[in-house]
Amino acid sequence: MNAVTQSIAKPGWLRQPPGLAILFFTQMWEIFSYYGMRTLLVYYMTKQLLFSQQHASMVYGVYIATFYFTPILGGIVSDRWLGRKRSVIIGAVIMSFGHFLMASESMLYFALAAIAIGNGLFLPSLPSQIDDLYAKDDPRRGSAYNFYYVGINVGGLLAPLVCGTLGELYGWHYGFGAAGVGMLAGLAIYTLGGRWLPPERPKVKDLAPAQRMPFAAMKQRILTLAAVAVCVMVFRGAYEQTGNTIALWADVGLDRNAGDFVIPMTWFQSLNPFLVIFMTPVLVAMWTKQASRGREPAPAKKMALGAFGVSLAFLLLALVDASAQGHAHWVWLAAFFVLFTAGELFILPIGLSLFARLAPAGYAATSIAAWYFASFGGNLLAGALGTLWSAMGHAAFFAVMAGVAALAGTLLRLLDPAVTRAETMNGQASDERSRIPSYTD
Repeated sequence: MNAVTQSIAKPGWLRQPPGLAILFFTQMWEIFSYYGMRTLLVYYMTKQLLFSQQHASMVYGVYIATFYFTPILGGIVSDRWLGRKRSVIIGAVIMSFGHFLMASESMLYFALAAIAIGNGLFLPSLPSQIDDLYAKDDPRRGSAYNFYYVGINVGGLLAPLVCGTLGELYGWHYGFGAAGVGMLAGLAIYTLGGRWLPPERPKVKDLAPAQRMPFAAMKQRILTLAAVAVCVMVFRGAYEQTGNTIALWADVGLDRNAGDFVIPMTWFQSLNPFLVIFMTPVLVAMWTKQASRGREPAPAKKMALGAFGVSLAFLLLALVDASAQGHAHWVWLAAFFVLFTAGELFILPIGLSLFARLAPAGYAATSIAAWYFASFGGNLLAGALGTLWSAMGHAAFFAVMAGVAALAGTLLRLLDPAVTRAETMNGQASDERSRIPSYTD
C-alpha cells in the first residue's frame, strides 16, 4: 500500500478504517430522514390532507415500491456517468429538497418523487464504497457490513422517536422538517469526511481490456447473484411480516399487560433495531474468532442459517398461538424478536457484503442496486402472503411463514457451492491493486 492507502485503511473507530464511520453516519442520517418521513406519511395524508384510507394506502404503497425501484436506474447512472461520490452528494441534495417540499401541502407528489429520485442515486452509491476501504485479504472486511447495518438500525430507531414525536405534538411540518435536517446532517458528514473515503473506481468505458471481466465469467457471476437475490426475495416474503401481520397479532392475539401497565403495541417494533444494535458486536466477535481458526462459515451458509433462524422464530409463534388460544403472553413475542433478529443478522448484511464483493469491475453501484431490488420483490411477495392472514388461523399462518423462510434457507444452502466458486474466482482474478484503485491518481 502507498501512504494514502495506509491512511484510509488504518484502524480507527471500532478498529475499522475511519471511512467506515463516515459511511455509517451518513447512512444513519439518511435512514433517519426516510423513516422519519415515512412514520408520519399516512397520518399526514388522512388527518391533514383528508385523503381516504384507500387513497392514502395507494400513495404510500406506490411510494415505497418506487423507493426500492429507482436504485436500479440510479446505480446505472452512477457506474456509467456520475461516479459514486457525485451520485451520493446529488442524491442527498435532491432528497433534502424533497423533505422540505413536504412543508407545502400542494407539493406532496413532487416531494415524494424528489425523495425517490434522490434515493435512486444515493442508496446504491454509498455502500458500494465500503469494500474499497479494505485490501482483499483484510480480515476486517467480513464485519464491515455488519457494523454498517447497525447504522441503518440506529437511524430507524431514532426516526419515530424524534420525527414522530415532533409531528404528533407540534405539527406535521416540524416532523418533516426534522427529517430534512437529518438528511442535511448526513450530507455534511459525507462531504467533510471525504478525505477518508476511497477514490472513484474507473467507469466501465474507462476500464483497460485487462480489467474487463470475460463475458462467460460475468454471465456466471450475474447468474449466481441473481439466484441469491431470488432466495432473498423469498426470505423477505416472511421477513417483512413484522410490520404487517405481526403487528396485527400484537394487537389482537397478545396479552400486553406488565403488571398494571399495558405495553403499547408499537413498542414491540422497536425491539428489532434495538436488538440489531445489541447483538451485532457479539456476532462479529464470534465470526472474528471463527475466522482466526479458519472455521468461519461461507457467506451462503451463513445466509442459510439466518433464514432457518427466522423460520424457527415463526414456528415458535405458531406453537405459542396454537397453545395459548389467542391470548399469548408478550414475553413470547419478545422471544420471537430475539430469534428473528439473530437470523436477520446472518442473512441481510452478509448478502449486502456478498453483492459488493462479487460486483464485476465497473458495476459496483449497479450490483448494490440489484441487492436492494430484491427488497422491492420481497415486499410485493410479503404483501401477497399477508392476504392469507384473514383466510386462515393465526397459528397456521405463522407455520406457513416458517415454511417460506425454511424454503429460502434450503435454496441458499443449495447455492453454497456456486457462491463459493464465484468467491474463489473473484479472489484469483483480483489483486490488491484492482480491489483498491490507485490513490496517487
